[in-house]
Amino acid sequence: MTQQQLQARALRLSYFTVAYNVVEGLVSVAAGLLAGSVALVGFGLDSFVESLSGGIMIWRFGGEPEREKRAIRLVGYTFWVLGAYVLWEAAEKLVRGERPEATALAIAIPVVSLLVMPVLYVAKRRTAERLGSRSLAADSRQTLACMGMSVAVLAGLGLNQLFGLWQADPAIGLLIAGLLFREGRATIREGKLCCC
Repeated sequence: MTQQQLQARALRLSYFTVAYNVVEGLVSVAAGLLAGSVALVGFGLDSFVESLSGGIMIWRFGGEPEREKRAIRLVGYTFWVLGAYVLWEAAEKLVRGERPEATALAIAIPVVSLLVMPVLYVAKRRTAERLGSRSLAADSRQTLACMGMSVAVLAGLGLNQLFGLWQADPAIGLLIAGLLFREGRATIREGKLCCC
C-alpha cells in the first residue's frame, strides 16, 4: 500500500470509530442509567471520548503531517477527560451504595464491543505501524481501553448479579480511572504510548 492509500485507510477507520462509538455511547449511557451501573455509564462515556479521539484522527489525516504531534497530545487529553468522569462516578456510587442491575441490554453492549473492538484495534495498530503514525497508534490505545472497559463492565455486573458484590462495579471503575490517567499522562508527556 502507498502512503496515500494508508492515509485513506486511516481516515476510513476513524470515520467508523466515530460512527460506531456515538451509537454505542448513546445506548450504553441510557442502559447504564437504567441499570444504575457506573461502569456501564463510564463505558458509554468512553465511547464518546473514543469518538472524540476518532475525530482528532479525521482532523489529523485530513490535513498536513505537522498535525501529528498536536494530535498525539489531544488524544492524551481525551484519556484524562474519561478518567475524571469515571473516577467521579465510581466514588459517588461507592459512597451512596448504589447497586447496579445486570439487564440484558447492559450485558449485550459490552459483549458486542468485545466482538468489534479487537478487529478495529488491530486494523488501527497495523495501519499506524505502516504509516509511522504515533497519533493513530495512540488512538488505537483508546480502542484497546474500550476493550478493557468491556471486560470490566461485564465483570462488575457479573460479580454483582452472581454474588451480590455491588461494590465490584464502582471498584472496577476506580481501577479503570487510574489506568486511563496513567495512559493519558504517558501519551502527553512522552508523545508515545505507555506499555500497560
